[in-house]
Amino acid sequence: MQNKVSRFFMFLGMSMLQACAAQSHLVQDELETVTTENVKYYLYYPEDYFDSQSKEFGLLLFLHGGGESGRNVEEIKDTGPPKMLVEGKQFPFLILAPQNPHAKKWWNTDAVVQLLDSVVQNNRVDKNRIYLSGLSRGGSASWELATQFPDKFAAMAVVCGMAPLPYAHWIDKNMPIWVFHGDQDDVIHVKESDDMVKKLREMGHNIRYTRYNGVGHNVWDRAYTTDSLYTWLAAQKRIK
Repeated sequence: MQNKVSRFFMFLGMSMLQACAAQSHLVQDELETVTTENVKYYLYYPEDYFDSQSKEFGLLLFLHGGGESGRNVEEIKDTGPPKMLVEGKQFPFLILAPQNPHAKKWWNTDAVVQLLDSVVQNNRVDKNRIYLSGLSRGGSASWELATQFPDKFAAMAVVCGMAPLPYAHWIDKNMPIWVFHGDQDDVIHVKESDDMVKKLREMGHNIRYTRYNGVGHNVWDRAYTTDSLYTWLAAQKRIK
């Protein structure tokens, strides 16, 4: 067990957000402001990552839910793939698991992407095999990332997240999607996923939908222990 967990490292990083420009009626020159955000994250390396200096690996970006936001970074390990890593499961790809530092705010997706790009640049990651997944608030952020960065991800798995139906047409049709939701969810209604899946299917997207009967918001306990999910992710490669 010790050998398995030892490759799951915690880091503290700082994301530099894009400068914002604005005009002022008092000052003629353009104004700029630069903000930064501290992002704690875990980064998992597969067992054979260090056996080669040339092999490239896929990477899964995992976004946790609201319950793990803004507190002890150790709480990231309570759900999803990070929990499974602590329990000893091995994955064939890197796993990047940042923490949302704001307990009552949405994910800062710009900061997440800057972190992701930095990790990809500094590790042997195949840019055509970057996967995305999130649960609850992280699931909502996953939909947001899919609309804002349609050329970045090879596949996406969303668990009980709010879905931006009006922006469905922004999502890349070549990116396979797997959605999970419980029909008794009283936090984020299952209709969010029902409507998004229906819309995407009408548009010709490659999408799977696992709709659990009698399951509430904590559907992630079932979704992320579905072994075929990781086999499916690892088999995906971005079509240029």
